[in-house]
Amino acid sequence: MGWIWIVGAPLVRLLAMVVFRMRIEGIHHVPPSGGVILAANHLSVLDGPVLSAVTGVHRRRATRNLVAAEVFRGAVGWVLRQARQIPIRRGSGDSGALDAAVEAASNGSCVGIFPEGHVGDDPRTGVQRIRSGLTRIALPSAAPVVPVGIWGTHEVWPRSGLVPASLLRRHGSAIVYGEALVPHPNESPTAFRERYRVALEATVSRARTLAGDGA
Repeated sequence: MGWIWIVGAPLVRLLAMVVFRMRIEGIHHVPPSGGVILAANHLSVLDGPVLSAVTGVHRRRATRNLVAAEVFRGAVGWVLRQARQIPIRRGSGDSGALDAAVEAASNGSCVGIFPEGHVGDDPRTGVQRIRSGLTRIALPSAAPVVPVGIWGTHEVWPRSGLVPASLLRRHGSAIVYGEALVPHPNESPTAFRERYRVALEATVSRARTLAGDGA
């Protein structure tokens, strides 16, 4: 973990605890070393920073997330580069970014991806379509994939933007790390994505329960 993770992860973790009543489950499924892919559902722009901070504090691991290239500007871009995040041009089949993620996972890094591709309009409609980026990283690298269910971040910052009034109360939120999925030899991308979807839906359901959302 570089200096920006040593300083930043605890700070973001603390801020998340101030904003949310957060519960964390299954963090032991993230190995302490070696290549691994954290693959989470996507409810909010907050998901990446919060998940990375929790993983950094509790497992002492930096996460190299695939982050939209347009965010790499100004001070935010400087921080992202210092944290060794991977810029990706969404919707363009950015093979360069995916190759960088494969190399990172193959060389023992923790790589973060949101396989739905973008923040959903309404989390209650269920998990979105799982895009091919996941298997384009997981199958060549053979890295275990940890499905991560997140719930509650959308109450503060949904796709439409920050909801200032939501900061006046601490919403329940949860992060659930599921058991790692290891690609089988000769497993097709379609089969692996379906296996991942089933596991992701289970972790999202569990996170929703832990966050206190029984609707």
